[in-house]
Amino acid sequence: MGNPKAFLSIPRQEAGYRPVHDRIHDFGEVEQTLNSKDRRTQASRCMDCGVPFCHWACPLGNKPPEWNDALYKGDYELAYRLLNSTNPFPEFTGRICPALCEKACVLNLMSHEPTTNREDEAAITEMAFQENFVRIETPVRNGKKVAIIGAGPAGLAAANKLNLMGYTVTIFDKNEAAGGLLRYGIPNFKLNKAIIDRRMEVLAKEGIIFKYNTPVDLNRLPEGFDAYIIATGTPTARDLKIPGRELKGVHLALEMLSQQNRILAGIDFKKEELVSAKGKDVLVIGGGDTGSDCIGTSHRQGCKSVTQIEIMPKPVEGHTDPKNPWPNWPRTLKTTSSHEEGCTRRWNINSLEFIGKDGKLTGVKVQEIDWKPNPEGGRPIMVEKGKPEIIKCELVLLAMGFLKPEHPKYADNVFVTGDAASGASLVVRAMAAGIQTAKDVDHYLLTK
Repeated sequence: MGNPKAFLSIPRQEAGYRPVHDRIHDFGEVEQTLNSKDRRTQASRCMDCGVPFCHWACPLGNKPPEWNDALYKGDYELAYRLLNSTNPFPEFTGRICPALCEKACVLNLMSHEPTTNREDEAAITEMAFQENFVRIETPVRNGKKVAIIGAGPAGLAAANKLNLMGYTVTIFDKNEAAGGLLRYGIPNFKLNKAIIDRRMEVLAKEGIIFKYNTPVDLNRLPEGFDAYIIATGTPTARDLKIPGRELKGVHLALEMLSQQNRILAGIDFKKEELVSAKGKDVLVIGGGDTGSDCIGTSHRQGCKSVTQIEIMPKPVEGHTDPKNPWPNWPRTLKTTSSHEEGCTRRWNINSLEFIGKDGKLTGVKVQEIDWKPNPEGGRPIMVEKGKPEIIKCELVLLAMGFLKPEHPKYADNVFVTGDAASGASLVVRAMAAGIQTAKDVDHYLLTK
């Protein structure tokens, strides 16, 4: 390490967000960047800890000590080579990854000031594109063809790996562009879609074939390929089947998020098709990242107010969770940039009924609940607490996660990967799964 004692004298410095009064008026990325001097100084904090738990915690096996050292020394090209050797798309994870590596960082355990790995990762990759360190590879083809169904993180990672191995890879996707939830689920204020387009240009130049607007029946896969990878994610959102679900104004979260991203891409929708929060009291049901994205999008659309409710208890505040001690992921209260923009948050709230008038939503009847330990073990038992109340709203967004898909029995040359195999998870885990599946396909075809 260039400065093995920097962590003792240099505090953690994050780039932070654009001011709220500025960012809520557009869909530009909310996160700012440090200047190159401060960024290199932050990289110097990566201590020579001996046991890099960051590497252990990262599903991709990233090596922050190595590329942080190169960044600190100003060798951006080496930093990118080291980063890209394990992470095919660091410009994505550098923006939207929850940074499992940082929670595992020894500095996080010591002082709750881990190395800024995620921001360092983004900075390294942006410099790599700016300085043309991102090379176009020209693999020697081995004569075998692989079809990938789904152009989300898992499918793209698998395609990239197989393409570089020499396979001719064709990606089929039902949408008009690549990215999956990166493009149609994550708002532009977290991930500008030009960042996706830039990488897709690289992959296309390297020989990957993209076929958009091409839905594939998984029971009738396209002919002419030696192997197939199913990377269709978790397309079915968890719904809330309570009275009044048919009222106008009740929507799944992705109905709003994907539509807004398409609008920003220049696609027009009829007025009656729009899912808009403009001038409305909005209720988001679900306390995860998708719910947070609905909050930020509602503000940018001009909502009147936003309330977010969650059926589970409020997570503990602070840096540590006694029920999930290190090295487990600390399940602590998370306040996102969208929450900072204004939101009433409530926990232990169960939704009972959607209330409406003349077919339009006017509110949701909810009730405060509590959770008691199950004497037989397993999921705690929900018990009523307090009287039902009505939360006034004209728009409800259901952000309660996604259902794990079921698959038919496939032939031996068909592989399932990413969220399609595991159920909904993190982008970084989907990418790691795609890479492993590519290796499995390679092994299968070599031994066939």
